[in-house]
Amino acid sequence: MKRILLTGARGQLGYELRRALATMGEVIALDRQALDLSRGAAIAATVARSEPSLIVNAAAYTAVDRAEQEPDLARQINAQAPALLAEQAAHLGVPIIHYSTDYVSGGDAREPMTEDVAVQPLNVYGQTKLEGEQAIAASGAEHLILRTSWVYGARGSNFLLTVLRLARERDELRVVDDQLGAPTWCRALAEATAQVVAQLWAPAAPRRFADVSGLYHLSAAGETSWHGFAQAILDRVPESDVLRCRHVTPIPSSEYPTAAERPRYSVLDNRKFRNTFGFDLPDWRVQLGLVMDEIYG
Repeated sequence: MKRILLTGARGQLGYELRRALATMGEVIALDRQALDLSRGAAIAATVARSEPSLIVNAAAYTAVDRAEQEPDLARQINAQAPALLAEQAAHLGVPIIHYSTDYVSGGDAREPMTEDVAVQPLNVYGQTKLEGEQAIAASGAEHLILRTSWVYGARGSNFLLTVLRLARERDELRVVDDQLGAPTWCRALAEATAQVVAQLWAPAAPRRFADVSGLYHLSAAGETSWHGFAQAILDRVPESDVLRCRHVTPIPSSEYPTAAERPRYSVLDNRKFRNTFGFDLPDWRVQLGLVMDEIYG
């Protein structure tokens, strides 16, 4: 039986990956307590003990603003740990799947970005995630680096759940309208990952990980602003859920200063993934509708 080593198993993406990959083989699901990626010395021993057929790294330091005050910790988790995981993958001769972010972008694009567009992160989070990408690509391991964007879901800590909470607590919500991206459901991302693994591990598969190694963009289709996303969330809340606020006020980023600068435009072009694997993710509105149906039954 194939054995999949999954990091970040309690995160919103890791939780969905654990379920989606279960049909692919035995999933060794490690949370922070089982494998703290800020402790590099533990990584090699854990990987060796697990004897995986595939490593899936869903762990990350994702506190974008706090990373400005904790750059060393962010770098340990987002750059150094992926480098060590990829080193072990190369040593064992197994592939690694790793998730990165649209925040590697400098935000000066005007159309969806392809994988070969030059990137220039604006914050520590984006810089450390880029360093993680670069380390994996240089490791010699067979790899899939999946850049995604604005990940959310029905559990954990994310924008959707924050909007629902604040709409119950406040009379007004003010959300920036000049940052554009593509909200991506963590379950859709996990299921797409499982579909790719199934393709490459199929007994008669014409291609293996070595044939498709590289960087791919994988995010929801379409684009919106944070304001547009927030309003779309509230528009899908049934009347039975009593909210104090159902209308979101758009504001410029200058009215909502944050420790970390965000890119104004970070929409990803997913054509390379679609052309390679034969499918892509639905429009962000479709994904949001599915999540809201799950939340409200």
